[in-house]
Amino acid sequence: MTDAHLDPTRKHDYVFLIDVKDGNPNGDPDAGGMPRIDPITSQGFITDVALKRKIRNAVTLAHQGQPGFEMYVEEGVALNPQIQRAYHEGGAKEGDTATAQQWMIRNFYDVRLFGAVMSVGDQKKHAGKARGPMQLTFSRSIDPVTPLEAGITRVAPNKPEDIAKGKVTEMGNKHYVPYGLYRGHGFYSGALGAKASVTSQDMAAYWQAMTMMFDHDRAASRGEMAIRGLYVFSHDDAYGKVPAHKLFDRIRIKPLGHSEARSWDEYADRITIDRDGMPEGVTLTSLID
Repeated sequence: MTDAHLDPTRKHDYVFLIDVKDGNPNGDPDAGGMPRIDPITSQGFITDVALKRKIRNAVTLAHQGQPGFEMYVEEGVALNPQIQRAYHEGGAKEGDTATAQQWMIRNFYDVRLFGAVMSVGDQKKHAGKARGPMQLTFSRSIDPVTPLEAGITRVAPNKPEDIAKGKVTEMGNKHYVPYGLYRGHGFYSGALGAKASVTSQDMAAYWQAMTMMFDHDRAASRGEMAIRGLYVFSHDDAYGKVPAHKLFDRIRIKPLGHSEARSWDEYADRITIDRDGMPEGVTLTSLID
């Protein structure tokens, strides 16, 4: 294995595979928390926002307290005070958006990688907008999935008076899919990475987070989730040698077609990786064995 995928000056395009068993990989709040599904094809999908949240959490867990690894978008933390820190701690003067933005990029990992809108709040003390070099697509299941619902019982009511009334149990439900293998794509621009001063340490942290994000994000509602494949196409320059979609075509997964899967084993031998005749200047690294 080479370290081409760690080079922040190169363009990287990648394919990732995620599976879920007896869980809800990404509930839709507009549908009562049901697993997200394409109404036409019945394929399930996971939003990029959901995955970025898990990546942020994994990076924070592994690099807690290290300079440059704070998170701008963090659960339970307001955004405006984060921006104001660029003026209070970073030395930016009122109206000096460029200095404030650079401070945000240096200190917040997710701003550096994903970009951010930092023009909210005080219009004299904001940090503009930063374009992130690392972007993800939605992940879509290879075959259709069937969202199911399981009834559950809670034996501890909220109010003491409920017990006095004989209301001891409460009913609820859990949404899940029996099994689904989801495919997503990602892109990293070496040109934008240079503007954000992304380092090889940043890249290493990102790939580590991709491989470990589900191991530290367990929840009863999500069942068993795992990343089953991570294939990185690294170009030898910042702009890329060939279009990403041509590289993605080299990773093929044959759908079952006739039935819904119930385990990873049903897909393991249906994945083909075309490593022959790789375009000049492009290397392929598999980060999941």
